[in-house]
Amino acid sequence: MSGRALFVNHDRAANYRFHDRHPFHPIRLELTVDLLSCIGALEPGHVLKSRSAKEEELKWIHQPAYIEAVKALSVPSPQPEIIRSAERYGLLDEDTPYFTGMHEAASDVTGGTVTAVEAVLSGQCEHALHLGGGLHHALPAKAAGFCVYNDAAVAIEYARRRYGARVLYIDTDVHHGDGVQWSFYSDPDVCTYSIHETGKYLFPGTGFVTERGEHHGYGASVNIPLQPYTEDASWMECFTRSIWRLADHFKPDLILSLHGCDAHALDPLSHIHCSMEIYNQMPHILHELAHTYCSGRWVAIGGGGYDIWRVVPRAWSLLWLEMSHHSLKQLLLESSPLLPLPSAWIEKWQPQTSFELPACWLDDMSHWEGIPREAEITAKNRETLAVAMQEYPELRGQRMISPYN
Repeated sequence: MSGRALFVNHDRAANYRFHDRHPFHPIRLELTVDLLSCIGALEPGHVLKSRSAKEEELKWIHQPAYIEAVKALSVPSPQPEIIRSAERYGLLDEDTPYFTGMHEAASDVTGGTVTAVEAVLSGQCEHALHLGGGLHHALPAKAAGFCVYNDAAVAIEYARRRYGARVLYIDTDVHHGDGVQWSFYSDPDVCTYSIHETGKYLFPGTGFVTERGEHHGYGASVNIPLQPYTEDASWMECFTRSIWRLADHFKPDLILSLHGCDAHALDPLSHIHCSMEIYNQMPHILHELAHTYCSGRWVAIGGGGYDIWRVVPRAWSLLWLEMSHHSLKQLLLESSPLLPLPSAWIEKWQPQTSFELPACWLDDMSHWEGIPREAEITAKNRETLAVAMQEYPELRGQRMISPYN
């Protein structure tokens, strides 16, 4: 199988599931796949079946004792002494509670992202998308923030060991990509970039501009912590003006991007106030970066996003439309009228939710109220941007211009 873009999936993708009421629910992926299928954007030739991660690959990032604890907690009835150890490993709280089959499910997620990296670096495709991935909070010996194994970190390490690739990790989730950052904090050949709501107010409480890496990796960690209630224009300005400078400085062989879509105003777990427009524009910038610096080598994975009905399916679908060069994406980038979602998708899923499903791919901004402190928020974000990027040469030219300026 070959092609410009592949959609990586696993038959057991829905098994990474804590419980029915948990916000990190795998129905997000089902909704997205169905939306793409409704518009004919996900043909069988686009889909690549993934494998599970090997235990030796997990051990590149995670401590053996932690992996053994995850395995022991994954059986239907764990032993009492194992349950008592669950809190030590972050698997007994309401965010990341242990569940039956957890080790296998988390290994499947991790293997999917490794499969995507292998497909791109082997030349099987230019771009690969694994929406089931994005467990960026998992730490070497502790689960956190809905994340058991850190698939992004394992896949980056795979790219380093197997191909010797310099990897630029770009995290656009509203929560700081802490687990990936700390995994490569001393590595000069892995640059971690995260644009997120400031940790002053939001989990995991990290991701400040002073976190720049250590030892040989100093300068290869970049954080853009944004103010609560940041809107599209400021988010895009900070993203555009930082990511081009960083990519030009680092010159990666591979871009691995994480696409949590919880910076949307409707997301219940954060305070950023962006619309669907950032999820329309931002993948296009990443696409340009990949072809400018990496000969097109780009792997994208999922992440957070907790308005699973109105936001996640649209945002993730827009990402695939960009990666697969779909004609609809160009219309969304160039046309001002709002393009409707397929009626068949709305009719299928509307009876299953109390939320009114959106009628269009992008948000109708005419009904949105502005944020009273917009000027103050924008000014503060610009100050943060200046501090975060002070060590990287500024580029001149059209690529540095945000479409919102």
